[in-house]
Amino acid sequence: MNKKETQKQLDNLENIKLAIYVNNKKTKTIPTKGENIFDEVKSSCTNDAYIIWDYESWSPIVKNVTTSLTKCHLYFKKGYSETILNGTDPVIKDELIPVTIDSDGTVKKADIGSKWYSYEEKNWANAIILKDETEDYLAGEVIPEDAIESYFVWIPKYRYQLWDLGQYDSLTTIDENKVHEIPIIFGDYNTSDEKIGECTTPMESGATGNCQVEDYMTHPAFLSIPSIGFWVGKFETGTALTSNYNVRNGEAIQIKPNVSSWRSIQVSNAFYTSYDYKRNLDSHMMKNTEWGAVAYLQHSKYGSATDVRINNNSNFITGYAANNEPTCGYTGTNEECNRNCNDDSCNIVYPNSTLASTTGNITGIYDMSGGAWEYVMGVIMDEKGNLISGQNSIYNSGFNGKLSDNNQFIDGYSWPAEKYFDKYLYSTENTNYQRRILGDATGEMGPFNSQQYLTQNRFIGSWYNDLAFFITYNICWFERGGDFVSGTDDGLFSFTYDSGVNYSNLGFRIILTFDV
Repeated sequence: MNKKETQKQLDNLENIKLAIYVNNKKTKTIPTKGENIFDEVKSSCTNDAYIIWDYESWSPIVKNVTTSLTKCHLYFKKGYSETILNGTDPVIKDELIPVTIDSDGTVKKADIGSKWYSYEEKNWANAIILKDETEDYLAGEVIPEDAIESYFVWIPKYRYQLWDLGQYDSLTTIDENKVHEIPIIFGDYNTSDEKIGECTTPMESGATGNCQVEDYMTHPAFLSIPSIGFWVGKFETGTALTSNYNVRNGEAIQIKPNVSSWRSIQVSNAFYTSYDYKRNLDSHMMKNTEWGAVAYLQHSKYGSATDVRINNNSNFITGYAANNEPTCGYTGTNEECNRNCNDDSCNIVYPNSTLASTTGNITGIYDMSGGAWEYVMGVIMDEKGNLISGQNSIYNSGFNGKLSDNNQFIDGYSWPAEKYFDKYLYSTENTNYQRRILGDATGEMGPFNSQQYLTQNRFIGSWYNDLAFFITYNICWFERGGDFVSGTDDGLFSFTYDSGVNYSNLGFRIILTFDV
């Protein structure tokens, strides 16, 4: 029986009696939605009926009602929150179900009145969306893997301490001493120059605002879409499709471990697929600054704060980790440098692949180093501020706009609202890193240098020598993280450029965010 049918049945049974308790004290009314949560474990009904709480309508749903002589005891308690988050605790809404994940991968519905996450202990909050959203589970109950459609991880709003304003416009010399733990402070507030030691967030590419090294700045990922945090896909986006991947299809999404990532899709189709997925949760394709927000949290004391192990599975299977760190980039054989393989002889399968997690444990985010390159919504403008769709009629994103070859134009999808993408200033040089947006994990990862690979120079940053090509007028879209074959070029701080076209090694990731 689905929720609507059950509620209709409940409405027709006038003699059901409800006894309501808030913090173990009996009351006559259901408490206002906010500080209190429904205690599923303690609440019960007579005659084998039971209660599921509908958080969207903030009302009870009584199931398995067989007689009108039924009495239900509804208990409410204060919800769990973590002091260090300063009001940026995870928001559960609509289809999202809070979960805990055991080290063996077992997923259980979380009791949100108890300690179900701890950023202080590097245990990030996780939530899932079910394939069948009418299914219900009680707190502590195991949720089968085959019932899960998607996994998400909560990124709380924070400000971080600046260490480098990223004002690099050429290659110089790598400084590996730049790598450090990034100080952050959680909290639902925006920095301003009126506060000592804080700076105004620069909202345009290349600007510095009033920011100085050692100031704390609210990360820009939390400003363009006002929120106390966002949910990010725990794995690279996968799909139920078996062919014709370059389409707009929000119903074909799955975000799970041990599945093939969704690749061969243009940026516009990837964006609108993400956009269509969960409009009520403001789903969208990850922006470059949102990638940066995850990266900086990972390298704080609340994450693993080390080089994330690559996913080197050559079949693009999500959630994997390499047995060993690679010792070469695009050159060298797999056996020589532990670069990639297509079986389990040189990589580790989820849930044992926590070296590839942003936390070093199973609660973190995977596939942000290796797997597939991931397009993000970060694009360049021309000299007049017009958005560039791509390079030419073949190599482009599929959005309406200008093409860099011969200043042609292409008709395609309309651009989304500006809050859904990051804009970067015009340049034809892929080493002009000062066009960064502070917080996007590009220019701040300098200084930069080059390494020789056969006949080609590869540009690298000071943070773990990750690949570092900035977007240009000719090749205008950011991609992040690297792929299974990139070896030492891969990493959480790796970035390069492409045209927005549907290549077989390029995927994307989904974000959920909403006002509360």
